[in-house]
Parts: sequence; structure tokens; C-alpha cells
Amino acid sequence: MAVKIRLKRMGAKKKPFYRVVVADSRAPRDGRFIEELGYYNPLTDPAEVKIDAEKAEKWLMNGAQPTETVKALLKKAGIAKPGKSAGAEVTTEVAE
Repeated sequence: MAVKIRLKRMGAKKKPFYRVVVADSRAPRDGRFIEELGYYNPLTDPAEVKIDAEKAEKWLMNGAQPTETVKALLKKAGIAKPGKSAGAEVTTEVAE
């Protein structure tokens, strides 16, 4: 079973509100999910993002793949991929 961290659309027409959920990749977008991690409201200024870091890191460690949008939201919320520290930068040295 391939598990994804993705957005579940909620709210009225023209007033979207999203929940960040862990779901089987074969489940419909707004259908069954395994666990809710947080929410994203793009209508507020600035956009409101609240994600439970512990739950998100647990699912990332277990192999759940975030979608591109969720990956950006996780970065905005300050949640790093497992095995990487939040502020680490990669430096490359060139041999002369």
C-alpha cells in the first residue's frame, strides 16, 4: 500500500479550506484517509498553515510520500524530511 501525505479539500464553493491528511494513494481525493495531520487555509492573509510536526515526521519516517504542495507546506511549517536537520545546508568543496 502506497501512502501519501496530501490535501483534502473542504469548504464551500469558491471558499476552499484544506486538511493535510495521510491517505492510501488509491483513495479518492476527498475520500477515506488514515490520519489527519493539520490544516491549510489559503484565504487568510497570510495563508494559515497548522501541521502537527510529530505526526508528520512519524509518517515521513515510515515512508509516506508528500505531494508537491504538501512538501511546500511542510517546509513553510518548518518540518524537515527525516534524517535532515531543519537548518542544515549542503556545502560542496571543489578540489583544485
